[in-house]
Amino acid sequence: MDRNLQSTADFQSQLALLKERLLAMGGEVEEQFRSVVRSLVERDIDLAEKALLGDGPINALHIEIDKLCFDLIASNLPSQEDVRIVISGVKINNDLERIGDLAVNIAESIIRYLQHSPVKPLIDIPRMAEVSQSMLRDSLNSFVRHSTALGTEVVARDALVDDLGIGVSRELVGTMLKKSETIEPALDLILISRYVKRIADHAASISEEVIFMVSGRDIRHQRNENSTVR
Repeated sequence: MDRNLQSTADFQSQLALLKERLLAMGGEVEEQFRSVVRSLVERDIDLAEKALLGDGPINALHIEIDKLCFDLIASNLPSQEDVRIVISGVKINNDLERIGDLAVNIAESIIRYLQHSPVKPLIDIPRMAEVSQSMLRDSLNSFVRHSTALGTEVVARDALVDDLGIGVSRELVGTMLKKSETIEPALDLILISRYVKRIADHAASISEEVIFMVSGRDIRHQRNENSTVR
């Protein structure tokens, strides 16, 4: 086989491996996030404690994917599109790793919260988590399909999570003012809602990277400016 053809084949094989490992990491992150939300809704402290140990495989994948990206960069990327794929791979890898860390933070807050009686019926936080989970899932689907349309839709959904989070904080602050004994667990619920909001932000960031990867358009500052207006 011609050396150039062999080099191209090796590169494409590594690129396919990068995509496969990113999806594997995404699956691990999705499952961890799903588990911590279930532990809150079901008041299952054992499940929350198990989630604290769940980021080991995610951290290992984070290191493996970074190395894959650096190796691809060192191999003289053949086209601008390939450069964008690898750069986006590095950034998506970091977003996924942060989501794993946030799931651990949620589990820590849940363990503290479950030491107390329920503050209120859980409605908006599970709704925030449901939307954030769908954003994460669809951001990875947009990556698989190279779909800028799906990525754009995911970014737009971030505003709904922001609005739900504002409502959660307002309601819980009101509860704390009325019942001082709820202050500690209510603060944990506010923390949980903020962590969930950050997960939605990272899912939107992944979709922004997909849009950049496919089209070369950088829409990050547009979202930041729109958020400021809101």
